[in-house]
Amino acid sequence: MSSNQRRKLLGLLLVLFVCLGSLSTPFRSFASFPEELRLFTGQHTQLKLAMPVNAQLTVNHPEIIKVNGSTEHSFQIDLHKPISLESYQAGHAEMKLKLFGAIPLKTVKVNVVPDLKVIPGGQTIGVKLKSAGIMVVGHHLVSIADDKKSSPGEEAKIQLGDLIVKMNGKPIQDVTKVADVVKEAGESNKPLILTIVRGSETLDIPITPAYDSIDKAYRLGLYIRDSAAGVGTLTFYAPDQGVYGALGHVITDMDTQSPIVVGGGEIVHSNVTSISKSQNGEPGEKRAQFSRESKAIGNIERNTQFGIFGKMFHSPEHSLNSKALPVAFAEDVKEGPAHIYTVINGQKVEKFDIEIVHVAKQDYPATKGMVIKITDPRLLDKTGGIVQGMSGSPIIQNGKVIGAVTHVFVNDPTSGYGCFIEWMLQDAGIMLRPSAELKEKESQLKAS
Repeated sequence: MSSNQRRKLLGLLLVLFVCLGSLSTPFRSFASFPEELRLFTGQHTQLKLAMPVNAQLTVNHPEIIKVNGSTEHSFQIDLHKPISLESYQAGHAEMKLKLFGAIPLKTVKVNVVPDLKVIPGGQTIGVKLKSAGIMVVGHHLVSIADDKKSSPGEEAKIQLGDLIVKMNGKPIQDVTKVADVVKEAGESNKPLILTIVRGSETLDIPITPAYDSIDKAYRLGLYIRDSAAGVGTLTFYAPDQGVYGALGHVITDMDTQSPIVVGGGEIVHSNVTSISKSQNGEPGEKRAQFSRESKAIGNIERNTQFGIFGKMFHSPEHSLNSKALPVAFAEDVKEGPAHIYTVINGQKVEKFDIEIVHVAKQDYPATKGMVIKITDPRLLDKTGGIVQGMSGSPIIQNGKVIGAVTHVFVNDPTSGYGCFIEWMLQDAGIMLRPSAELKEKESQLKAS
């Protein structure tokens, strides 16, 4: 056995001996001690090993993180006491622990990102979403003779969920302009070329309009739509970036269940008029009014699995608290008490108690990050739990915005899912994804 191998073996035996000598607590502490850690600038945190030994601690970038109040690169620490970390500036640092100054114990990679605060929402908003084309939501038969019917669209193999983006090479987004294009093609007795987006494919499909003998007009045999409207809840407004996030889930077409590709849209303030209570097997809903002439408070630029996002023209009205709150990373969310902000009458945002009963470990963006349960007696009495229109209600824990309500459990409306705020902030464009952070770090290294 080489001297290097003997050294490593001795180190492992020493660690095992120390842990066994301290019963089970060090085992749990050692196992839970992170290999990677994320902090916002100015954030404090503590790490615990609870081992009755000293160790040599080395930090390669003490200007990024300060450990136990020291700005030194290397110093001795007592592992029986908590290790205090304070982040100073954005960047990457590495903290190494060695027993007796020689035996590697733990290495922690620390990623410090710029501080980020948002104003929690809770306001009920009206959503007017314009698609990036004409959505195909169904087929219908055209009466071309007394005893003959057909659907040109179905025969051309146009599918539900297809998005028509061009007709004869010309972009189209307005459903009211389709009839004139179809009439022109029908009267000229020429096929109409539809440019269709289907999933990741773009297809050019010829279709010949049929003359409807009853309606006296040329038809494609397609049911089409160019927009969607509804109500939801504003999750956050980021004043420094001027952007917002809402809903916590994707908007889909009501007939095809296909996500709507955004061609434009706006959000407006809305007024809750009544609530249909949730019952087992039957989710309730908020009934709200918003005028089509209502002044827009923001636009819609993206529709993702975590909601809608865009620019907000000014700070939203009716906020429960106009003070910006810090946000939490997904790994910082804990089981236990929390609150949601939402509206149950008019436009007044209120705070209600909930319990986070389960937190999923998610290293990458995914829905259903946490299971929540409504515990507030007044909210349960008013709504029966989570209702439609409540999606997007911000979740607050320990003074931080941690996520948003997304879905209700049909068979238990007092409970439902929430998503992590981190994923919404990424889709809003104000927090870098891990892959983007890595590329940015690589470009900085190349530049230097």
